[in-house]
Amino acid sequence: MIMDTISLDVKSIVKKYGDTLALDRISFSVPKGEIFGFIGPDGAGKTSLFRILATVLLPDSGQATVEGFDVVKDYKKIRKIVGYMPGRFSLYMDLSVEENLAFYATIFGTTISENYHLVKDIYSQIEPFRKRRAGKLSGGMKQKLALSCALIHKPVVLFLDEPTTGVDAVSRREFWEMLRRLREGGITILVSTPYMDEAGLCDRIALIQNGRLMKISTPDVVVGEFPYALYSIRSDDIYLLLRLSGTGPDRSASMLSGRQCTWLTGKERLTGKQ
Repeated sequence: MIMDTISLDVKSIVKKYGDTLALDRISFSVPKGEIFGFIGPDGAGKTSLFRILATVLLPDSGQATVEGFDVVKDYKKIRKIVGYMPGRFSLYMDLSVEENLAFYATIFGTTISENYHLVKDIYSQIEPFRKRRAGKLSGGMKQKLALSCALIHKPVVLFLDEPTTGVDAVSRREFWEMLRRLREGGITILVSTPYMDEAGLCDRIALIQNGRLMKISTPDVVVGEFPYALYSIRSDDIYLLLRLSGTGPDRSASMLSGRQCTWLTGKERLTGKQ
């Protein structure tokens, strides 16, 4: 990887909260124009890392640069070139869609009309509701508004901290289509997600747990190196699945979500309708 193509360069970042080690010597780099995903459980350190890179939080040690600017020394310069979308919807609930977007444009010394082409594909979907208060929007519409506000000042790097949590499946799919178009425009995107299907849409992913990076590679490589077979079992009888999930040889894990049971097993092949 040629150094002048690197958008994000992180070296041995450490962050502690009292006796809790949130980030343990995190190191990675992201080339320009890549969608780089982080996947890990709650408390793994994803949000702390994103806040450090977005210059909202100071690291205890280590170094990190965004487009060549140091996250500690050059925080003012970084804030002008990045967009940050936190996990929780953080716009002003009492302001309308249009007022929120205008407010963020003004903060960065621009206007909606000047940079409308940057958010047109996204904002046009909620523009019919531009007079509606942000607090009255659906989850998918809030998501589109937050992304529009993060893009209105023409950032070159975009930080998205679990942007689709709690959003319906259709809106999630639309959101990732937007991200692919943004990447084609040359924007570097760092995104965290709790969904494996979304992680598969990234160019590369990093597995993080307890503040440590476990693996960085492409989604295909990560899945291919998984040591167990993965089976999906569906049934109209959720109680039957609950009973079955507690039996069987060499079953290392079971995950139940709604009407679907997914088993990770080494020897037993379970398929078909139950």
